[in-house]
Amino acid sequence: MSKRDALPELISTLKQQRDELQLHMHLAKAEAKQEYERLTDRINELTDQYEPVRKATAESADNVIAALTLAAEEMKAGFERVRKSLESK
Repeated sequence: MSKRDALPELISTLKQQRDELQLHMHLAKAEAKQEYERLTDRINELTDQYEPVRKATAESADNVIAALTLAAEEMKAGFERVRKSLESK
């Protein structure tokens, strides 16, 4: 096969690789967006759960606060994963 004949095939292969990478990048962005939205929902839930605890300081809330703190730390780690995912793409 001459170089003249191979060039269209090479261009076709390059276009296919470009399209596959574009799809992969799109899916990665969508995955990061889904994780972000899930974490946003969890922050809203965390806030909703925290407010009554904050207002009811007379109650023994140590376990609840520990659980909420753990949830907040998990969300912090989740945001870091999303950030790293976006940086590596």
